[in-house]
Amino acid sequence: MYSYKEFFLRYLGQTSPEPLLIQVERAEGVFLYGPAGERYLDLVSGVSVSNTGHANPRIIDAVRRQAEAYLHIMVYGEFIQSPQVRYAELLVSLLPENLNCIYFVNSGSEAVEGAIKLTRRHTGRTEVVYFSNAYHGSTYGALSVQGSDLFRSAFGPLLPDTVMAGFNDRSVAGMITEKTAGVIVEPIQAEAGVILPDPGFLQLLRERCDETGALLIFDECQTGFGRTGTMFAMERYEVVPDILILAKALGGGMPLGSFIASGSIMKSLSFNPALGHITTFGGHPVCCAAGMASLQTLMEEELVAGVVSKGQRFRSRLRHDLITEVRGEGLLLAVRLRDAGKARYVVSNAPRYGFVTDYFLFCPDSFRIAPPLSITNDEIDEACNMIIQLLDEAVKA
Repeated sequence: MYSYKEFFLRYLGQTSPEPLLIQVERAEGVFLYGPAGERYLDLVSGVSVSNTGHANPRIIDAVRRQAEAYLHIMVYGEFIQSPQVRYAELLVSLLPENLNCIYFVNSGSEAVEGAIKLTRRHTGRTEVVYFSNAYHGSTYGALSVQGSDLFRSAFGPLLPDTVMAGFNDRSVAGMITEKTAGVIVEPIQAEAGVILPDPGFLQLLRERCDETGALLIFDECQTGFGRTGTMFAMERYEVVPDILILAKALGGGMPLGSFIASGSIMKSLSFNPALGHITTFGGHPVCCAAGMASLQTLMEEELVAGVVSKGQRFRSRLRHDLITEVRGEGLLLAVRLRDAGKARYVVSNAPRYGFVTDYFLFCPDSFRIAPPLSITNDEIDEACNMIIQLLDEAVKA
């Protein structure tokens, strides 16, 4: 067994003062394995990335076959690359009629950047409305529409003409005006602790955007590809945006993001100036091949159909004095505890009990349950048993 801990801390830029420092040698299904054979049940999925499970044979085969054909050959948009075209065709077949043109990028943050540029370019306006406790990424444009002053203030000044509203606060209708280029929103707020929209709230945004000529942007980086029990969360609320942002599970474990709109809106980036938005590696052929294989797996194995019942199974088995609520949809759940310190304790000590969970950026009293959608009922029961045992320890800690 060889430990890379010292070199990890020495040579790699760190994101927090207290990383979990789990060394992973391989992963399969819903499990991660360490160098000495340690096994961890994964309740994070790389933050809603590995929806079809780790080391999925179909995805691995797609990656291998495409890598043997060709890797990078040209910047995005210049050459016809069949993995991009075939994946776009499949995605469009699952989306509402107006979401028919896909721009592939590398990540969710880059997709948000592209969506903001597209919104401003198409409308000729500059103002963007966003929501408190929203998370859209860490690059400058994305950070400018992130709903946390703690994160924003450390890196200002940010983009001008961004306006924050309260999620589920209907007074936002008065903030969306003829000056507004777009409204960016998560249909279900993930990092806020899985906050659902109130009945009619997303419809209100849609109606107000229609009245003012603003574009409605849905960020479904975490909620897409079956995570909440439908292929896309917007289906649950019967609201169709003008621009849809997808990432995370989009690439089947490979880095891939996209922003999607109608062809007439997307065309705005192609002239005055030409190359108004470009990316070298966006839509990498191997990533598109992996993403398509993952989506085909979701569809053909009908994994989305079981998500709601699996989420209910977690809810029914997670009963403990420390738990005040299990909130969310499908397999995007927040387990809320009476004490934020206990939630941190669970995240830090979960590996000792054989599982991995995570905290939410803007919800310190909760921890995350977002396993691969392929998780079985027996694996759910195993996970719940481990969680309850750790909560028993946390009571005494």
